[in-house]
Amino acid sequence: MDATSYGALLDAVRGVHWPARTVVAGGVAGAHRSRQRGTSAEFTEYRLYRQGDDPRRLDWRLLARSDRAYLRLATDRAHLSTMIVVDASASMAFPNPSYDKWRRARELAVGLAAIAHADGDPVGVIVCGAAGAGMLSPRTRRGVVGEIARVVDGAAPSGSAAIAPRVAPIRAGRIAIVTDLLGDADDLLAAARLHSAAGREVHLVHVVAREELDPPRRSFLATDPERPGVQRLLIDADRRRYSDAFAAWRADMARQWRAAGAGYVESVTDGDPARSVRRVAESSRGGLAQGGR
Repeated sequence: MDATSYGALLDAVRGVHWPARTVVAGGVAGAHRSRQRGTSAEFTEYRLYRQGDDPRRLDWRLLARSDRAYLRLATDRAHLSTMIVVDASASMAFPNPSYDKWRRARELAVGLAAIAHADGDPVGVIVCGAAGAGMLSPRTRRGVVGEIARVVDGAAPSGSAAIAPRVAPIRAGRIAIVTDLLGDADDLLAAARLHSAAGREVHLVHVVAREELDPPRRSFLATDPERPGVQRLLIDADRRRYSDAFAAWRADMARQWRAAGAGYVESVTDGDPARSVRRVAESSRGGLAQGGR
């Protein structure tokens, strides 16, 4: 498969921009505000000329009008390398046989890759599963969104592979993690804190199945997909306790990730994937995301 199989999603996110949350360290010219000040077309401010300044940056027209020497400052633009990390552990196969969480994770990975690529940013992907980690390093070349689509489509969720060891060594300026948080959530949060402290931008997209929010109204035996020996009989009377506990856990995850300096967006499998992608992008414009499905 390639990006064409995600045509409706890509059409829905066309024109969406994913701005950096803060100014980006200088580098290759791109779409984001840079810490460097130079001679780009985006005027920022004037500053009085000081000895040692480059005279080529003088505003000669202003000098002629005011008889005072000013530099014309501008904000340069930089690229923001982006790595998308996708959880391919066994819990992402829920519910069988539809694999709704895994389908949503693939859609989110491709959608986020598309908006990063459209802004000219290098974008790559890591898929963390039992079969190892499929990886594509960040790149800007034409067709990279299709390459990312093939990487995620070529994987299948299984096992209980940890995500944190794959996230910790990433050095991209922006990291987006797509997961159901049913694995090494504590270690993953610790890795996110370290990245945030280092000035990297971190986004968590929490994939939740509709069946997790609204379990079947009948008794059934629930089995942990990553630990088959862990089972529990759920009867209809347990639904309220389960729903309250699941809601409290999700709220706690959102609070902890935002407190770590990361963006947090919840994406429910029967919702619009394009809306989730837009929510992630919007979290960079107006502070931390407050949810969204």
